[in-house]
Amino acid sequence: MKKNFHTLEKRRLALQAELDGQKTQTERNKLGQFATPTPLAQDILRYAGSLLRKREAIRFLDPAIGTGAFYSALRNLYSSERVAEAAGFEIDAHYERPAAKLWSETGLAMTLADFTLEKPEPRFNMLICNPPYVRHHHLANGEKIRLQQRTLKASGMKLSGLAGLYCHFLGLSHSWMAEDGIAGWLIPSEFMDVNYGAALKQYLLEKVTLLHIHRFDPDDVQFADALVSSAVVWFRNSPPPPNHSVSFTFGGTLSAPKLTRMVSARELALENKWTRFPIADVRIKTEGPILSDFFQIKRGIATGGNSFFILPVEEIISRDLPMHAFRPILPSPRYIADNEIRADDTGNPCLERRLFLLDLRMTEQDIKQRSRALWRYLEEGRAQGLPERYICSHRPLWYTQENRPPAPLLCTYLGRGDNKSGRPFRFLLNHSKATVANVYLAMYPTPFLAKAIAADHKLTRRIWNVLNRITPEELLGEGRVYGGGLHKLEPRELANVPVAALAEFLPRNFLVGRQLELSERSGR
Repeated sequence: MKKNFHTLEKRRLALQAELDGQKTQTERNKLGQFATPTPLAQDILRYAGSLLRKREAIRFLDPAIGTGAFYSALRNLYSSERVAEAAGFEIDAHYERPAAKLWSETGLAMTLADFTLEKPEPRFNMLICNPPYVRHHHLANGEKIRLQQRTLKASGMKLSGLAGLYCHFLGLSHSWMAEDGIAGWLIPSEFMDVNYGAALKQYLLEKVTLLHIHRFDPDDVQFADALVSSAVVWFRNSPPPPNHSVSFTFGGTLSAPKLTRMVSARELALENKWTRFPIADVRIKTEGPILSDFFQIKRGIATGGNSFFILPVEEIISRDLPMHAFRPILPSPRYIADNEIRADDTGNPCLERRLFLLDLRMTEQDIKQRSRALWRYLEEGRAQGLPERYICSHRPLWYTQENRPPAPLLCTYLGRGDNKSGRPFRFLLNHSKATVANVYLAMYPTPFLAKAIAADHKLTRRIWNVLNRITPEELLGEGRVYGGGLHKLEPRELANVPVAALAEFLPRNFLVGRQLELSERSGR
C-alpha cells in the first residue's frame, strides 16, 4: 500500500490547494472546510494504530473525508494486508469527485453523500475525522431539529441548539463504530468550556471510554485559515471501567507532548472547564467571595452594525446630525493606552478617538418631522438592510440600543498576552459617562457596594487596584482560549473569579449570611 504514497500525497496536496483556491473563504467557512495538514494527519494515524491490538485488522472510516488526508496517512503507515476496509463520505462534489478519481485504484470506498443522512453500518474499528466546523447559526432551524433528533437516537446525546455541526458528526458516528473500536476526532477545543459542550462531555464520560485529549498550543494554530484552537479527542466504544482516569496532554505532538496530566473521570464530571488540564491541577472549590458578590457583570452593547451606529464626532458634525441623538461610547481597547479613563466637564471621555453611539427612542415619523438630516441618515441604514439584520430586527425600533449605563469599572472581553504586563485582560477605571460595545464587560456595583461607594468616593479606586492584582492564572482559569492565543471572558466567567482581597469591603453581616448559605448548600 505504501508503494506510491509519496507520489499520490504530492498529487493530493496539489489538488487540495487547487480546489481550495477555486472557493472563496466565505464559502469554505460556511461549510467548515479546513484541510488537515499532512504531518498532523500522520501523527494522528500513527497514534490510532497504537490503540489497536498489534495485528488487528483495520476497518477505517472518515465521515468527512475531503481529499483524503487521513486516508493518505493510513496508506503510508499500514500495510495493505492489515487494512481490511477503508471508507469515507464527502458532501461536496467539488472535493469528492477529484478525490475519488485520485484514490480510485487504492481500494477506498468513497461516497458522495451527506453523512448525517446515511444509514449506520456499525463495523468500523478505526474512525478518524476532522469534521466540518460549521457554527450553529449556519444551520437552519429545521436542520438543527433533524440533527438533534438523529444524534440523540444514535448516541443518547441531547445537544443544545447552540452546538456546531462537528458535535452532531461525533454523536452520529457512534452508531457506525464496532464494539471496542477506537475513534480520534480533530475538533475545536471550545466544547471543553462552553455550555453547549456539557452533553458532549457527558457522552465522553458515560457512554464511551474517554482515553486521551490532546490540546494543541493555541499559539500554534493547526489551520492557518481557521481561528480555532484544536484538540484531538480519543475514545473507545466501550463502557468506562471503574475508577477510570483520562490522559490530558498539551502542546507539541500526540507522541511527544509538552505537558501531561492524568485526571480521574470523577473529577472531570465536576469540572466545567476542561481546558485547565493539563496545565493546572484539579480546581479547589473556593468558599470565599467571588466577583458576583460585588458586581453585576454585563457584556457591552451589540449594535447590529458598528460602522453605521458608531460615528466619530467629526462625521456627526459634517452630516449636521443632532448631538442629542447620540451618547458617548468608548473605542476599542486598542485605542485606549491608559487603564484610567478621565472625563471632561460634560462627562465625555478624554480620548483622542471620540466616538458616539446613535441611540434613539423616537418613532420614525417624529424623527422625520424634527430632523431631516437624521431621517436621511436612517434611510441610508435602510438601504444597507440594517432593519433586517438579526439584532436590529429583534428590537422594538431597529435603531434603538440596549440599556447600558456608564459603568465605573470595565474589563476587556478579548485579549492576548500583553508583552509589557503579561496580562490578557485589562481592568479599566471609567470616570466618563460613556457606554461600551461588546468588546468590554461592564461591571456595575451591587446595591450594598454602591451604597459603600456613595459614602466613600475613593473606594472605587481601591477596588480597581485590587482587581489589577488578580493574577492572569486566576482569570484564565475561568475564561477560555481560542486559536492564536486569543483569550475570552464571558460575563458569568468573570463573575466566578475569586476575589478574597475584596472581603474587607463587605459588611460583616453579609459575610456571615454568605457563610450560612454555603454551609446549607454543602450539607454541613
